[in-house]
Amino acid sequence: MFVLLLVLVGLAVGVTTVLFGFGGGFVTVPVIAVVDVGLGGDAVRVATATSALVMLVNAAVATAATRPEVLRGLRGGGVLLVLLAAGGALGALAGRFAPDPVLRWGFVAYVGVTIVDLLVRPGFFRPASSARPGGPARGALAGWVGAPVGAVAAFLGVGGSVMTVPMMRRGGASMAAATALANPLTLAIAAPALAVSLLVRGGVAPAPGLVGGVDVGSAAALLVGALPVVVLLRRRPPRIPDGVHAWTYLALLAAAAATVAAVG
Repeated sequence: MFVLLLVLVGLAVGVTTVLFGFGGGFVTVPVIAVVDVGLGGDAVRVATATSALVMLVNAAVATAATRPEVLRGLRGGGVLLVLLAAGGALGALAGRFAPDPVLRWGFVAYVGVTIVDLLVRPGFFRPASSARPGGPARGALAGWVGAPVGAVAAFLGVGGSVMTVPMMRRGGASMAAATALANPLTLAIAAPALAVSLLVRGGVAPAPGLVGGVDVGSAAALLVGALPVVVLLRRRPPRIPDGVHAWTYLALLAAAAATVAAVG
């Protein structure tokens, strides 16, 4: 029954991967924090590490299923991708040793500040004066942002889309374009973050089912539910009005933050 529940949650993970570019992080962290609550202070550390595995697989499949003309939006982004990977490795390593309250309330605070920023600053729900509608999705992402984005995303287990999607939106990109490119960007962060999480146990005490700091069994159950949804929605993407897409993105951020706060 427990495994079946995770598989069903995996359906939601697949939907958020394709439609919002989350790669699963914003669903995985709260869910695994609840699942592994018996680990006490290690629960959020395990959740962020497990999130890296789920995001890596989901983002890889979503990227592979994305149309080539969409992925061409990343042309010239080599420096950005390298710095995202470097930041991802450093953030994941720091997360292995960070105290549980720092990770838990860091996640909540990070999402809360992001929500306020999306509501207050122009460019996400309403065009910024400098935005060029329909412009290149990656246009607002300078190469140097890769290191801080990757570090924060891997440290908290969120994948980076919560930073990259708003940046691309403020550059004039549609939600569809911004969330599609969030997956390859998440892939660049999640790969080194997962390697660190598997190899460095850090402050996580040994427990059944853990490889390094990763709850492999729970990740596998989530992926069983998520991957068919990722493939299906990439092949037959639903048409969602841009405004509805943006407001749903914000609502999901709020739900994730509330769940992690409640577990604490």
